[in-house]
This record gives sequence, structure tokens and C-alpha cells, in this order.
Amino acid sequence: MGITIQFGLYLVMMLGIGYYSMRKTKNNDDFIIGGRSLGPVTSAISAGASDMSSWLLLGLPGAVFAAGLVEGVWISLGLVLGAYANWYVVAPRLRAYSEKLDAVTLPTFLSNRFDDTSGMLKIVSTIVILIFFTLYVASGLKGGTLLFAHSFGATEQTALLITTLVVVSYTFLGGYMAVCWTDLIQGLLMLCALVFCSLLAYIAISGSGVDIAATNPKAFSITTTWLTGASLMAWGFGYFGQPHILARFIGIRAVADVPKARHVGISWMVICLILSTSIGLIGIGYNEVAPLAGVAGPDGNKERIFLALTTALFHPVFSGFILAAVLAAVMSTADSQLLVLTSALTEDLPFFKKFDDKQKAWISRFGVIGFAAIALLIAGMSGGTILAMVGYAWGGFGAAFGPLVILSLVWRGTTKYGALAGMVVGAVTIFVVKNYIKIQGEYFYELLPGFILAFAAIVIVSLITAKPSEETLQKFDDSQALI
Repeated sequence: MGITIQFGLYLVMMLGIGYYSMRKTKNNDDFIIGGRSLGPVTSAISAGASDMSSWLLLGLPGAVFAAGLVEGVWISLGLVLGAYANWYVVAPRLRAYSEKLDAVTLPTFLSNRFDDTSGMLKIVSTIVILIFFTLYVASGLKGGTLLFAHSFGATEQTALLITTLVVVSYTFLGGYMAVCWTDLIQGLLMLCALVFCSLLAYIAISGSGVDIAATNPKAFSITTTWLTGASLMAWGFGYFGQPHILARFIGIRAVADVPKARHVGISWMVICLILSTSIGLIGIGYNEVAPLAGVAGPDGNKERIFLALTTALFHPVFSGFILAAVLAAVMSTADSQLLVLTSALTEDLPFFKKFDDKQKAWISRFGVIGFAAIALLIAGMSGGTILAMVGYAWGGFGAAFGPLVILSLVWRGTTKYGALAGMVVGAVTIFVVKNYIKIQGEYFYELLPGFILAFAAIVIVSLITAKPSEETLQKFDDSQALI
């Protein structure tokens, strides 16, 4: 009963933020990027929370609990390097250039950047977003399913419905501002949950005599082959192409706010990754001392390790708030992704141009409901892990958009056809490698070849196709001067 009340209070607070943001939302630009009004701290933690998702509290600890440090260390290192480079290289340039081009979504930015009157870039990029983001939202809903099934004994179908209704409710009301403000609260809640869970779990096994290394000989090993190590670190490439993270760069208040946002965001990220990895390790020892139901064994789900530790360690008065952090992780990514999906619908597809801004804002709201329903169906039919589902969508965006975003911001010579080639090659490579190429004994992440081949395709095709117009190049030069 106590947990139910705590969850209820948390959800009421989220809905209150949604309603308040709704009153501040006057048009579709406000709904999508909040009128470019949010400061560095909110933008940074919102970007981090929308990035880390349930993967941080469920997927990563589960991977470390199952296989030891090897995955946690190399993935985390790649993510930190990728996130820092994204804030340092992409964020200030995208903020300045997107305003110069009057673009509030990634497809519109790409179309305007390359003066694409044919609409090819906008249509292809929108299709990529619609496909991969629907899969991404489904992974978030799957995380919520684990939470509600664990906490309340709900069936998978019931848990999916509850998670979807929660996420849709405040995103429908307040759009970008609601998403960012709730993500700020959720990011801080996730950090607190990781701190207290790792601390109490460590205290619980201290003095017990348990030897984590003896329990799992691979627990502290970070040695791997060069291909597996490179593939794990390649997760960092994904940052450059994630539309929900790039939206934070477009919506931040000013270019001058980016350095402070970078410091805040990277600090939050490093602390959270260290704590999340530690929980996976400590969980190995705790499970040896006091076996955790539903985690180990043939029928166990290792991605429940954080949930199981929370239930075992915390008094019910506090466990509700800690478990709400998992819901926060789920919502902080799913809400951002739903927002990008519906913005692609109203801003980047030609069918809705005839509507005014207020009408498009309402269409965007109902788009949130529609895409959430599709994601719910996918989550219900998928038998994959959260980490696997996130990896597919993350790789798709990283390969299709990552090289293109970088080159469009730093290289004057990038052409429209180079951009188109990069998106197609990146997306196709992800699909082919994921489904048809396996290397025995190795972890071969499809983003590694996808990013490299897409980057090469953009450069090669740009060199052999017509140069951008002088007007396009002048806009590029003007945007660089604003950094």
C-alpha cells in the first residue's frame, strides 16, 4: 500500500508539471523545442536522463551482473567519450546553425542546410526516425513492464498498459517543456537511487566474507579481443545521431550556455555510470549471500538486479521512491522519443503544412498517443532484452545520422547527395549486419561498420557531386561565426 501511495504522489507531480507546461505552450514550436528557452542545467540533465533511460538502471547492471566488468567498462568509456565530443563539437554548432536556418527538428535542419527543394532529405530522415524511434520507445515500455511486474505482481500486458498511460499523459499535455522539466527531476532521482542502492548494498555484504571474484571469476576482468572492445566502445558513436539528444542542443537557451551544460551533463553521466556498474558487481556478492528471487537461475531475469536489491535493502517507506526512479528512467527517454516522433509527423511530413501552429500542436499531442500505441504493440510482441532493443535503435540513429550531423556542421563541402548517401548506407548497414553477419566468439556491434561506411559514403559522394550553392555556403560561414 505504501509503495502504491508513493508512486501515486510521484505521478501526480509529473502530471502537475505537464499541466503547468501546457499553459505555457502556445504553438507547435513551443511544444517541440520550448521556444529555445531552457537553461544549461535543465538542458544538460534532461539530455542525460533522456539518453540513459531504463538501460542505466536495468540493462547495464544486468549486463555486469551476468558477464562482469568487461561490458560495463568498455561501453561506459565509449559513451563518455562520445557524449563529451557531442557536447563539444555538435552542440554549439547545431544550436547556432539551426536557429540561422529556422529549423526546430533534425529533418528540417538537414533539408534547409542543403537547400533541398526536392524534399528527399526530409522524407528519408523522417522515415528513419519513424522506424527506429518506434523501436526505441518500445524498449522503454519494456523497462516499465519489468518495474510494474516486479513491484505489483502485474501481468506483462497490464504493466505495459500502465507504463504507456503514464508516459503519454504528461507528454500529451506539456510537450518539450514538460519533458525537460520532468527529465530534470527524473535525472536527479535516478542519481539518488543509484547512490543509495550501491551504498546500502556495499554495506550489506561488507564483513560477510563473500568473494565476488570467486563467485564469478570474470567479474573484474576487462580483457577482451580488439574487435569486441572496439564494438563496445562504438556505442559512443551513437550520440552524434540521436534526435532526442540533438533536440536538447537545438532547444538550449543560447550558445553561451553550452559549456556549462557540457560540464553538468558529463559529470552527471560519469557518476551514474560508475554507480550503475558498481551495482552489477555488488549484486553478484549480495546474491551469493542472500539469493535474490527472480534474478539468477534458468528462469531469472538478470536485468532485475537493481529492482531486487532495492526491494531487499530498503524499507517500504523508501523503496517506493527508489522504484519510482526506475519509472523515471523509463519515462525520461520514452517521453523525449515520443516528442521527436510526433514533431517529425507535424513538422517534416507535407500533409500537415496547411494547419496553423495551434492546430499542429494538437495534432502533435494526438501523434504522441498514436506512436505510443504502436510501440506498445511492438513491446508486447518482442522477446528481446532491453539492452538488445536499445542497441538496435541506438545503432540505427548513430549510423544514419551521426556522420551526417558531424560533417554537415564542420565541412563546407558536404553535399545534398552525400547526405542522402550517408543516411541510406548507414541505415542499410545496420539492418544487414544486425540480421545477417555474425562473428563466432565476438561481440560485433553493427554501429561500428555502419558509422564508418556512412562517413565514407558522405565524403566520397560529396567529392564527386556538385558543390553547394554560394548562398548555402554563406549561411554555413555565418553560423560558424556565431559559435
